[in-house]
Amino acid sequence: MNLHVTLLLAYSAGLVGLGLWIGRSVKGARDFFVAGRGLGPGLIFSTMLAANIGAGSTVGATGLGYRDGLSAWWWVGSAGLGSLALAFWIGPAMRRLAAAHDLRTIGDYLELRYSPSVRGIVALLLWVGSLAILAGQLIAIASILNVVAGAPKVFGCAVGGLLITIYSSAGGLKSGAWVNMVQLTVKMIGFAVALPLALTAVGGWPALQQMPVPAADYWSFWSGGPSGVVYVAMLAPAFVVSPGLLQKLFGARDDRAVQLGVGANAAGLLIYAIVPVLLGMIARAKFPMLESPDLALPMILMHALPVAVGSLGLAAVFSAELSAADAVLFMLTTSLAQDLYKRFVAPAADERQVLFVARVTTIAAGAIATAFAIVSPTVIGALTIFYTLLGVCLFVPILGGLYVRRAATIEALAAIAAGVTVMLFVHVTTAGHGFGPLTPALAGIGAASAAFVVVLAARAGGTAERPEDTR
Repeated sequence: MNLHVTLLLAYSAGLVGLGLWIGRSVKGARDFFVAGRGLGPGLIFSTMLAANIGAGSTVGATGLGYRDGLSAWWWVGSAGLGSLALAFWIGPAMRRLAAAHDLRTIGDYLELRYSPSVRGIVALLLWVGSLAILAGQLIAIASILNVVAGAPKVFGCAVGGLLITIYSSAGGLKSGAWVNMVQLTVKMIGFAVALPLALTAVGGWPALQQMPVPAADYWSFWSGGPSGVVYVAMLAPAFVVSPGLLQKLFGARDDRAVQLGVGANAAGLLIYAIVPVLLGMIARAKFPMLESPDLALPMILMHALPVAVGSLGLAAVFSAELSAADAVLFMLTTSLAQDLYKRFVAPAADERQVLFVARVTTIAAGAIATAFAIVSPTVIGALTIFYTLLGVCLFVPILGGLYVRRAATIEALAAIAAGVTVMLFVHVTTAGHGFGPLTPALAGIGAASAAFVVVLAARAGGTAERPEDTR
């Protein structure tokens, strides 16, 4: 067993132990779902940034930098732009509403604002999409273990699924927030040390600029290959309305915690966005013939850096995948336990029963996502499914519910139906590329907005009951 494997195993054991220890203080569903609504700016910042720097922001974004060059910045940069809107616009309003009505999931909000039917439909759609993003995290974990220990993909996905399932099932948001703080610290130190040493290993910035590139637009910031500013339409809305991120804000103690914590997270993403891109470009200079772009980051950390630094970097990446994976697994768990089981199957279930179902669901969702990861080809391919579906399903209903007084169930259902239908049509007919700048995500959000407005206008002569003015 090499040193890299030994350190990763010890680190993983420490994370699981911390999660289980904190999980002992979780006594009911309220602690599990919203951490007793006591998270301050520091924990909000760490749990948000840890969740946002996951497989797509490390292994995936490095692979994009390897393949497409500088324009890959927009993959993580778009998430930062969406996070700014969440910090100072949507987040505080949603937190106040959650505190006033004891909301625990985004499904609780959709039912309060619209109806149980909207809640159920969105929960089912997000279950499908969320499995895709969780699978993406597990694929990234598998790629690390493949480079470090030669482990096959099946084994790597299974190990990753087992780790997150153990500590996520123990304590939900409470244990996840504290584990995320440790993971974020390791990430920041690891990448801060690894990047300058990796650049030095290939001869510095002048040598990087002189390397052979696959296309003339490799050094373009705005567009290179499939990457570029086009990612804003796909990713920014998803980071405004993500149920997993919003639910973390439901656990915030006040608006200030949301604004400071999420705002700092946005700044962190905008600064960090260049790091995996540069590492991917360095990997192209060092290893120009990789079989898969997803191998770029683990190859740099394993074979281009001193063992101690490479091990720290691998721990940072491993932390990134685990923290994002547990955030998505938590979203899957709460969606089924609170939005489906508690609301539709057993409305009379008490706190202990809901907590038991949440923990069982965590185990089941981890197993299903592991199977999905094994058959999915790439990290970015799996994540694109989730981000597109997330933005199309939720962006218009959530914003319309917050700021359009007369909006009712029919507007929300029309927006969801039109958005998903158009998004799937554009995706299937163009093999996911879209029509020029009109990506499947942008087309879906546009159709959802149009449907919402048309139905609202058609009902202009009537009235719509609105439970709460959230503006």
